[in-house]
Amino acid sequence: MPLLGLLPRRAWAALLSQLLRPPCASCTGAVRCQSQVAEAVLTSQLKAHQEKPNFIIKIPKGTRDLSPQHMVVREKILDLVISCFKRHGAKGMDTPAFELKETLTEKYGEDSGLMYDLKDQGGELLSLRYDLTVPFARYLAMNKVKKMKRYHVGKVWRRESPSIVQGRYREFCQCDFDIAGQFDPMIPDAECLKIMCEILSGLQLGDFLIKVNDRRIVDGMFAACGVPESKFRAICSSIDKLDKMAWKDVRHEMVAKKGLAPEVADRIGDYVQCHGGVSLVEQMFQDPRLSQNKQALEGLEDLKLLFEYLNLFGIAEKISFDLSLARGLDYYTGVIYEAVLLQTPTQAGEEPLNVGSVAAGGRYDGLVGMFDPKGHKVPCVGLSIGVERIFYIVEQRMKTKGEKVRTTETQVFVATPQKNFLQERLKLITELWDAGIKAEMLYKNNPKLLTQLHYCESTGIPLVVIIGEQELKEGIIKIRSVASREEVSGSSRNRRDELFLPFPDFVRNMHLLAEKLSPWLIVVEMNKHPLQMTTAACEYWLCGQKKDK
Repeated sequence: MPLLGLLPRRAWAALLSQLLRPPCASCTGAVRCQSQVAEAVLTSQLKAHQEKPNFIIKIPKGTRDLSPQHMVVREKILDLVISCFKRHGAKGMDTPAFELKETLTEKYGEDSGLMYDLKDQGGELLSLRYDLTVPFARYLAMNKVKKMKRYHVGKVWRRESPSIVQGRYREFCQCDFDIAGQFDPMIPDAECLKIMCEILSGLQLGDFLIKVNDRRIVDGMFAACGVPESKFRAICSSIDKLDKMAWKDVRHEMVAKKGLAPEVADRIGDYVQCHGGVSLVEQMFQDPRLSQNKQALEGLEDLKLLFEYLNLFGIAEKISFDLSLARGLDYYTGVIYEAVLLQTPTQAGEEPLNVGSVAAGGRYDGLVGMFDPKGHKVPCVGLSIGVERIFYIVEQRMKTKGEKVRTTETQVFVATPQKNFLQERLKLITELWDAGIKAEMLYKNNPKLLTQLHYCESTGIPLVVIIGEQELKEGIIKIRSVASREEVSGSSRNRRDELFLPFPDFVRNMHLLAEKLSPWLIVVEMNKHPLQMTTAACEYWLCGQKKDK
């Protein structure tokens, strides 16, 4: 009888109602019964949890909220990444955040256990996407696309142990670039590495190195060292941890946990310590073990050709042939690569950040064929930028330097020093919005001028439009830089820190003024025959004033 207390009353009611049915009905309703019981248990647990008086509002482990300051930095990073993808001719696309579970299974090796499964809805087993590569391969096979260059920015989910200091989360953003299609060897692969270099250089994260290897060389190395073929993927997964674990720990895992002979592990250890440039590729052609393996020789030939293209792209010095690079995902079939930041502080007092790889990728020629009924393959190669880790690095460096981030793009603020000017402000801000100018005002009938100016200073708005009773009488509007507290009369035309503009020209030239204005007052004339000032003249005046200053 005590066992009955393990399930809430609703769960028992759902279960017993199914058991009391005739045998035939019970069989057909078994799946529905299981779902109802699970739902009842979950509902009971949630209600019990919600009734707790000390409920703490928090986010799930491994996730994070992004403040407006965070979003500004993230958008700048994404803009740089996406502009590079577009520069190389990629088209944007998107796929569902969740896929059929069978679409994702048997694609990630030992990491398959890190997928998030969703509660059964309508009989389909679903999982949140683990990466953006497998959904892309599914898309190619489903739509019979044979050639495509695409980029994809989206969230993925992995049920792994999060590490905030390493920029590793359970929910995170990936930026992928892929080239699908049958092309001459190593040309698309070289372009992917070129893109990786362009992005990492553009982000100014410091010195970086891109490790390259080939899965055929990895498999050839395993075969030459005596690893049973049935253990290739398991041992590959262990080797992939060398960027996080010492060799002795990896060796222990291979021997103690995966049953590899100690002498075989030691032979592998001799290889994974090797890294260098194209000279190491040439050296491996003469290796007594690798030179006898056909797969390894094919991989070495491709790497030799790859380095020729990398020289032409001018990035060969950033690339290192590294035999310890394995990439644990099962779908890689050829060249693989991974970018890491060199642990050298870029500024005095700045500590190096150990965040692991910041970009990675490789060739996966067989993945699309896994979804095609006839097994038709579409060769693919791609890369993924680790946005979260890059974002963490940038965030920490900004914190060290004390840099502040402006969270809005507002160019001008409409202010008034007097009461009862709401209608005038609304009319003026409407003209600015209609002209494509980013403008704000306080949502108050009678705001204090000091409050308005403080708001501009705190949010970084560069210009203030001041409209009041005196300005209306004189037919002008005062505009000044927020950085200047100097008040200048609108009737004084001889001061060097004034600029008289007709209102239409002010509206047309606001973008220019917002970008180039120094701390000077600008007076905008509202009468019908004001001083004419073209965009070119306005630019000349501003540049001239800057030079004179």
